[in-house]
Amino acid sequence: MDYELLCSKVIAVTRLTGNFIRKESIGFDAKAIEFKGLNDLVSYVDKTAEKQLVRNLSKLLPDAGFTTEEETINSRGAVFNWIIDPLDGTTNFIHGVPTYSISIALYEDDQPVLGVVYEINRGEMFYTYKGGPAFLNNREIQVSERKSLSDCLLATGFPYYQFDKQANYMALLSEMMQKCHGLRRIGSAAVDLAYVACGRFDAFFEYNLNAWDVAAGAYLVQQAGGNILNFGGGDEFIEKREILATNAKVDKELLETIDRHFNL
Repeated sequence: MDYELLCSKVIAVTRLTGNFIRKESIGFDAKAIEFKGLNDLVSYVDKTAEKQLVRNLSKLLPDAGFTTEEETINSRGAVFNWIIDPLDGTTNFIHGVPTYSISIALYEDDQPVLGVVYEINRGEMFYTYKGGPAFLNNREIQVSERKSLSDCLLATGFPYYQFDKQANYMALLSEMMQKCHGLRRIGSAAVDLAYVACGRFDAFFEYNLNAWDVAAGAYLVQQAGGNILNFGGGDEFIEKREILATNAKVDKELLETIDRHFNL
């Protein structure tokens, strides 16, 4: 498999759908939204974008399966499987906040081999593939070199359902705020992870995320020299639905802080 060539084709597919999303953002009518659950929004843009991606990616690997957020298709491939979020940051999109992305990961035999995150409004294409480094618009990227939490800028997300751990999480955020340069909440986990990969953020943590939110971005972080962990320090971040992405230099401080509030 020529992963580099495949990645270039996935990038072309991603740009095509990104152009559609950008066009639809102009004059988008908020009345077009639907509710999948509490504070869980979707629109025709998400669904149409997903169908476009599935159709075009199927041409690249006809036998591959798909895990998709909007469930326009869900199938299991024997070897290859795509994990797709057609519009990560739907709430931002609906409210006109210009940070949202397309996230595409490819797994081969249950291991990541390709990841693409396209931040649409800034035109930033983050990508990586098996055997290669991580890139931002053709420029190789690496995680940051900061070694102390006190020098770091962190990113997180806030749960919009399943609030049973909210008190613990708020206590965790309170301590983190006092230990670092600041906390940011952009509203697209895929973008948060891409920013860790290129060194803008030094770490990102969140819980209650799904595979399509994190699969591509997590692989970007790993390929850029960072670590991907769950809140207990293990590697089952998708199964446990909790992720800590780091520059591999502040893991100990972050895990100790998380443990004080979350792993109770």
